[in-house]
Amino acid sequence: QVQLVESGGGLVQAGGSLTLSCAASGLTFSNYAMGWFRQAPGKEREFVATISRIGGTTYYADSVKGRFTISRDNAKNTVYLQMNSLKPEDTAVYYCAAPWSPSRPIEVHTTPRDYHYWGQGTQVTVSS
Repeated sequence: QVQLVESGGGLVQAGGSLTLSCAASGLTFSNYAMGWFRQAPGKEREFVATISRIGGTTYYADSVKGRFTISRDNAKNTVYLQMNSLKPEDTAVYYCAAPWSPSRPIEVHTTPRDYHYWGQGTQVTVSS
């Protein structure tokens, strides 16, 4: 079965950096666009970033644009989220996700309903 396992979360001071990883198994990773989402306490899950099958297309939420970078290594079945200049409002559980079916080459997805497979999440806490 499909498994997505996030890692790399932790506690960091404002202005600091973290890199999240999401290792995928049970699917032909290079055929799927991937996404990162986050959910803070009491809030709905929100889109962070997405990347197309071979990484040629990326898209970011306005709140993270210029600070976060999504990338992937299809040889390692892993998608990454490099987070720089972190702010306290970035504090949340971060999830990676994959859609139900393979994606078209430049296709990306920005809403939770476009995704079927989800990881367990990794906590990111940014202190002020």
